[in-house]
Amino acid sequence: MKFETLKPVDLRKAWTNEATDFTPWLASQEGLEMLGQAINMELELDGTEKGVGPYRADIVCLDTSTNMKVLIENQIEKTNHNHLGQVLTYAAGLNAVTIIWIAKSFTDEHRATLDWMNEISNEDINFFGMEIELWQIGNSGFAPKFNIVSKPNDWLKQRSTSYLSKDISDTKMLQLEFWTKFNEFLKENGSFIKVTKARPQHWNNYSIGRSMFWLSTTVNTQSHRISVAVQGRGPFAPGFYSQLEDQKNEIEEEIGSPLIWKMASKQFVIRKRNADADPTKKESWPAYFIWLRENLEKFHKVFSKKIKRLKEIELKNDELEADDD
Repeated sequence: MKFETLKPVDLRKAWTNEATDFTPWLASQEGLEMLGQAINMELELDGTEKGVGPYRADIVCLDTSTNMKVLIENQIEKTNHNHLGQVLTYAAGLNAVTIIWIAKSFTDEHRATLDWMNEISNEDINFFGMEIELWQIGNSGFAPKFNIVSKPNDWLKQRSTSYLSKDISDTKMLQLEFWTKFNEFLKENGSFIKVTKARPQHWNNYSIGRSMFWLSTTVNTQSHRISVAVQGRGPFAPGFYSQLEDQKNEIEEEIGSPLIWKMASKQFVIRKRNADADPTKKESWPAYFIWLRENLEKFHKVFSKKIKRLKEIELKNDELEADDD
């Protein structure tokens, strides 16, 4: 067996110009998928060179699990003060909640600045510092690699929130513990579902690969049930729902059971329930985690491709009663 040497490659061998070469690659499906994998987030391009007053932001995306804006500011040199100012200006102007600064390398001062921003920001604002590298083995093609040099510190942020305060109810604390342990269960069992931050609420959302759509899991301590659902919202939701409903028999056959279908104004939900679950009994959580994982993964596999093929169609929809969980 012959071994080759892994060697670094100058970024400008692949991207001669930042604006015309690097930014377009980063905004491509390949670039966004690679970046998303590095930070455990599914990104959907919203636009490049987005106007912010007289300025232009490099790349703006949507986090498909939350539909919130993600700002990406990139450079193929060492970080500098000009780009730091641009990052903050664009983030404020675009109301972005996740800010990703990508560079060849970070100075200690700029890394410390992002760490500080993460410490003083509330839990919904996230700053990432990412270094980009290129590697090659022998005469192979170039392989990009992202390294995280600064990221949100969940533990520090949780200490400054009301999650751990004495004012939070026992039910909310139970929900927070449930989702925290379910996230651990998904990671330990190698699930392809990308976990999201656990919160003291009765639901948790997950990306399905397209903005305005998401998967959700719910836990209802009063009605003693848990559920998995796919949801969508926005002006085209009635049309999307109609297209999915046309495939109802096929979808339910693939899922393996009947589902609950509801359309209310500009939001729909397609849900599967386990009505024989008492989330207050912690000894039963392992069984609930198995049920949630199996159905969450099945929903993702069944709905993700169908959702990506949906067409934007304007339909008038009579409001129906919204689901209560």
